[in-house]
Amino acid sequence: MTAPAIHLARLARWGITLARHRALLGIEQDPNAPATVKRFARLARLATLTGRKGPRDYAGAFRAIGPAAIKLGQSLATRPDLVGEEAAHNLLSLQDDLPPVPFARIEEQIAGTFDRPITELFASIDPAPIGAASIAQVHRAVTTDGRQVAIKVLRPGIRERFAEDIQTYEWAAAHVEAMGGEAQRLRPRLTIANFKRWTNAELDLRREAAAASELAEVMAGVDGYRVPAIDWDRTNGRVMTIEWVDGIKISKRDELIAAGHDPKLLAERLVLSFLNQAISAGFFHADMHQGNLFIEPDGTIAAIDFGIMGRIDRRARAWLAEILYGLTTGNYQRVAEIHFEAQYVPSYHSVGEFATALRAVGEPMRGKPVKELSVGQMLDGLFAITRDFDMQTQPHLLLLQKTMVMVEGIATQLDPDINMWDVSAPYVRSWIRDELGPEAALADRIREDTETLFRLPGLIRRMEEKYPPRGGAPEPPPLPEIRLMTDPREPRRSGGWLGYFVAGLVGAGAVLGAGMAGLL
Repeated sequence: MTAPAIHLARLARWGITLARHRALLGIEQDPNAPATVKRFARLARLATLTGRKGPRDYAGAFRAIGPAAIKLGQSLATRPDLVGEEAAHNLLSLQDDLPPVPFARIEEQIAGTFDRPITELFASIDPAPIGAASIAQVHRAVTTDGRQVAIKVLRPGIRERFAEDIQTYEWAAAHVEAMGGEAQRLRPRLTIANFKRWTNAELDLRREAAAASELAEVMAGVDGYRVPAIDWDRTNGRVMTIEWVDGIKISKRDELIAAGHDPKLLAERLVLSFLNQAISAGFFHADMHQGNLFIEPDGTIAAIDFGIMGRIDRRARAWLAEILYGLTTGNYQRVAEIHFEAQYVPSYHSVGEFATALRAVGEPMRGKPVKELSVGQMLDGLFAITRDFDMQTQPHLLLLQKTMVMVEGIATQLDPDINMWDVSAPYVRSWIRDELGPEAALADRIREDTETLFRLPGLIRRMEEKYPPRGGAPEPPPLPEIRLMTDPREPRRSGGWLGYFVAGLVGAGAVLGAGMAGLL
């Protein structure tokens, strides 16, 4: 276990880096920030002799700290409630690119993980990477059987570095949350726990390959969206080989138009593909930024980089669909009721008052294209509501929120006049009718009751094992719990081990005295 002094040393070093980029000024000025955190921010700024005036470069600060901080910064970009609107907006520009690792080390990594010469796996590998991010870098290659592929290789030593930094994130989050108040409501410990889970998945390329395979199955019946095939014979925990994608990056709108693609159609296809994944399947690509989406010659969207995936259970998907549909139709009463049913909002609040608060945020958005909306103002309004109604952050929905922001941004670049509500509403309405209508409810009830019936024999057997028939040796009486002196949980009392020693001498003296008295 890492010593507190090491955590503090890391936090001090990171704090100074943040202060140099004026990235801690928001904390100093935030009335909801814990006093101890504000003092830490002020001390870091004074130590660097940094003034209050000047641009605040949050993205530059996280980039300067290192790979794990880059990933954390990208996660925090979707948490204006936690870091503030200005910081969140700035962090959206945080690009996950770093100088590449020398190709000789990449070759060693590939050969070492497969324990065989590279020439037995690949006919050729381009030594110049096509991408170098904080966790891995990618090279184009040709397999020994002539297929064009992309090889993703972890940076040497990256797992160990991430593990060290995340331990300090956990330590800091626990101490901040223990300060109570707004810090406790925002649940930073769960935020870091989710971040740890996501990054651990990214650091095992077998899991990324499995996620790509699963998403391919999920989206097999959806036209216009494709996941490249995994080469499992050339994939392990540190190396992943995937089919090469020939296409135009979705961000290059002019090139797409020149190639004969319709940006409006592509924008709608992207939104509907995301809804298919998130609402129908409950399993979605959660890193849908512009660099991970390509348009193939026939207009198909091809996705890459499946290190971050989101998963939502069916009940949460049903709530999500009803919330989206309620917002698009203006049924704020139903949206409010769902928040209470899901226990997102404590029951001591008024459903009607919460519905009115939602109306204040939702009405200005309805019927307008995205270009006429202020996302910052909308988020400000939503976060003010959650604060006023004691709604705790829902970490399991953070990836969904992050991905929705990405999808909206790309769709808007493709079609500035797109109306997200109009595109989403027919799909959501159809899903609700098919999945939450009377027939679906009856089918679910029959299925659940049947499954319960089949579980009864096993339940009875387990009960008999736990509570066998009486007979044979009598049951032993309950014994009192006695904490041993060697138990580290035992608090040190007055005198410590000396006290135990003295008590032992006194007890021995009493026993000896009683024995002598019996002899006399």
